[in-house]
Amino acid sequence: MTTALYLAHLNPVTVAHVEIIRELREVADSVCVMPVVFMRGDSEINSRSFPFGFDLRRSTLESIFGDGVRVSRNYTFYAPFSRYMPPLLSPGSWRLRSQILRGIEDDYFTYTGDRAEGYMLRLYRLRPRVGSRKAVSASSVREMMYDAAMGGDSDWERYVPGQAAEIIREHWDVVAGFAASEDRTTRMAGMKFPRDGWS
Repeated sequence: MTTALYLAHLNPVTVAHVEIIRELREVADSVCVMPVVFMRGDSEINSRSFPFGFDLRRSTLESIFGDGVRVSRNYTFYAPFSRYMPPLLSPGSWRLRSQILRGIEDDYFTYTGDRAEGYMLRLYRLRPRVGSRKAVSASSVREMMYDAAMGGDSDWERYVPGQAAEIIREHWDVVAGFAASEDRTTRMAGMKFPRDGWS
């Protein structure tokens, strides 16, 4: 049994994510999708870059794939996020590796479409397979949604599966709430973290 681990933002779930997961289902016996989560205490931190919480992303994936994929919270960072830096040297980053693999008892590999991320996953001995980057990015779709929330002419729904679009429309207040907000993120070692909870 081989499990494909897909660590991603999925904020929002796009047609590109669905294509990747379908490809992984063809080459692995099971697929475990891990949407990244940022926690401070018992509260998830959401922001303009990370508007949708874990539960909404999980329900979106389940609406598309049913029980054809497993959705896990194991890719969770806990504030202060600075504890995970610098990569490879911080004990926090190795605890995250152990957390990602919790409950994975089969042979496994991780998937990424980014070569630099693949290099980091290799250093953490997470057995990466590097695929090709898809044309549609979640960040561009998210900006299209914000443009629509501000009254602009946007065709964001072309780039998300129908089930995802329906769930997003049901939670449009989340999109509208972040549309005009500042992007409060910190980029470290090629990864974005919410500025709230960094230190």
